[in-house]
Amino acid sequence: MHIFKHYVSFVLTIIFTQISKNITIQLQFEMAKDYLKPTSGGIIIDASCGSGLFSRLFVKSELYCLVVALDFSENMLKQCKEFIKQENISDERLALVRADISRLPFVSGSIDALHAGAAIHCWPSPACAVAEISRVLRPGGIFVGSTFIADVLPPVIPLLRIGRPYIDQITGNNTFLSELELEDLCRACGLVNFTFVRNGFYIMFSATKAS
Repeated sequence: MHIFKHYVSFVLTIIFTQISKNITIQLQFEMAKDYLKPTSGGIIIDASCGSGLFSRLFVKSELYCLVVALDFSENMLKQCKEFIKQENISDERLALVRADISRLPFVSGSIDALHAGAAIHCWPSPACAVAEISRVLRPGGIFVGSTFIADVLPPVIPLLRIGRPYIDQITGNNTFLSELELEDLCRACGLVNFTFVRNGFYIMFSATKAS
């Protein structure tokens, strides 16, 4: 069973990776910018930033007075810092913060926007994380995230047609939510005006902190 779980997880990773390649990083960034327009000039958190690819793009865009590159992994933040040096990016409008997405070190209502690219399915508790995101966003603040949806499985892979609950269990810590579950989660946490763009398994969504 242990080998079986690793095999299915490996197959899913390949599928999601191939699908996400159809949407370039630049296209993802442009989509995110469109959602985030109302918060230009404010403070944005790039949550689960990894090596800081989107963090650096946000800084270069000069759309925000401060970009917070946030991740729980110290190693990822070190990589982010190295890339910042390599690309000669000024740290005047960029701050690196190590923190748990479910325990953000920010005052309630102090953040204008939060971006989380391909991250929510990796969070131990998406519900706790989104609730915390809602807490730190100001009224009218915007949460933009992207993730993978596992509710449309290729019929050519019978192994994967065993049902999403089993897939979530097999893939370990990853939690793949449906469109409706994402919307319900945002609404339950006080985030409204849920909207999304979908491409196969890939989804980018946006929700606004209620006034």
